Amino acid sequence: MADRLSFTLNDQPVEITGISPMTTLLDWLRDRRGLRGTKEGCAEGDCGACTVVLEREDGRREAVNSCIALLGQVDGLSVRTVEGLCGVDGGAHPVQVAMAEADATQCGFCTPGFVMSAYAFAAGGEKAEADTVHEALAGNLCRCTGYRPIVEAMGRVVGLAIDPPPAPAVRPASAAIDGVFFAPRSLDELLTLRSMYPGARLLAGGTDLGLDASRARKPPSTIIHLAHVAELKGIAADDEKITIGAAVTYTEAAPTLIEAFPALRPYLSRLGSRQIRNLGTLGGNVGNASPIGDMPPVLIALEASVRLVSGRGARDLPLEEFFVGYRKTALAPDEVIQSLSMPRLWPGEVFFCDKVSKRRDQDISTVAAAYRLRIKDGRIEDARVGFGGMAATPKRATHVEAALKAEGFAAAIAAVANDFQPLSDWRGTASYRLQVAANLLRRLELRIAEPARVLELEAL
Repeated sequence: MADRLSFTLNDQPVEITGISPMTTLLDWLRDRRGLRGTKEGCAEGDCGACTVVLEREDGRREAVNSCIALLGQVDGLSVRTVEGLCGVDGGAHPVQVAMAEADATQCGFCTPGFVMSAYAFAAGGEKAEADTVHEALAGNLCRCTGYRPIVEAMGRVVGLAIDPPPAPAVRPASAAIDGVFFAPRSLDELLTLRSMYPGARLLAGGTDLGLDASRARKPPSTIIHLAHVAELKGIAADDEKITIGAAVTYTEAAPTLIEAFPALRPYLSRLGSRQIRNLGTLGGNVGNASPIGDMPPVLIALEASVRLVSGRGARDLPLEEFFVGYRKTALAPDEVIQSLSMPRLWPGEVFFCDKVSKRRDQDISTVAAAYRLRIKDGRIEDARVGFGGMAATPKRATHVEAALKAEGFAAAIAAVANDFQPLSDWRGTASYRLQVAANLLRRLELRIAEPARVLELEAL
């Protein structure tokens, strides 16, 4: 057992003792290191003022929210803050120059976060297309409302030569820190810890759990961190199915998922922000068991199964059977989610998904829906339909599915109320949710009947 954390900060090795690994990275940067360019705006991972960049050994630079990242999560990694962009002579980085020359700094509070998102964007070698820039900036809010010069600055950073990140100067200190933050390196070690500490919280990306430390200021007493378990990090794809490890981030999983299910491209772009997707995981979203989580209805429609493992062995469960009540799952106290698997689309099958929320970016679903249909000669032979935000759990719409196969869309729309009796909350009333679900089925009908027309309307 160790009492220290080791990582690289702005190219310099750092070793920390006597500080809880449940401290947020933001608090440590500001309070202990005096790096106050990184700001706290919302303490929820929404506004981007706290954005820093993780520099991976494979060359990736990923913007993340330091307000919801725990200090223990960066053990062995490399972190760069806005202060770390300046050269040894203290001169401004080209990204900072671009922001200044475009008059994009305005009041300055949010500027460091924008700079770090722009730095990651430039390092990724992306084109300055409107949709790409919008997506890259979706996790950063400007309180002065002047986005035009910021977007202009993003255009100026395209093509900048960004040197590859140096290899981290340190490696993770240990599999355990202070007896409260465990970071196993293998599945066997993870399962042993899970058996020893059944009440410990499992930490994948921490985009939800991190709120306990940032906003609530009540971090869990014991955490088992999953990010270093190789058996949870794999992606496998063959001609029949795709398997995604529970600790694979959305960013890592996206290319494989989009290649197999192209409708996920716009959907995933609205799942949080880049900062969230660079840390968040599919396994974490499923394990969190929120009825308004974005991925469970998609995975249910795709006929996904979840592999659960413990010291007793492994079992596979259809995902719709994994959710047993509001934020309750079939996961036993000694089990963890190892992976999620889903079959590819077969000839004649189509897949679509939708998300309706109060705002386009950085918002949780009011209603989410996904549909996997097998169509032959204009008739729906088989259907799997999943909805989120319509019940206490993500749920299949079995009455809707039966109606689609037997009678068509008019009957399916009428069957929505047989599947769901949603609650009312600040995101939407029960009647609103039922109407949205019906309207989404109407959109699905148009997608099948007039795909070109629907693409034209959705582009508006």
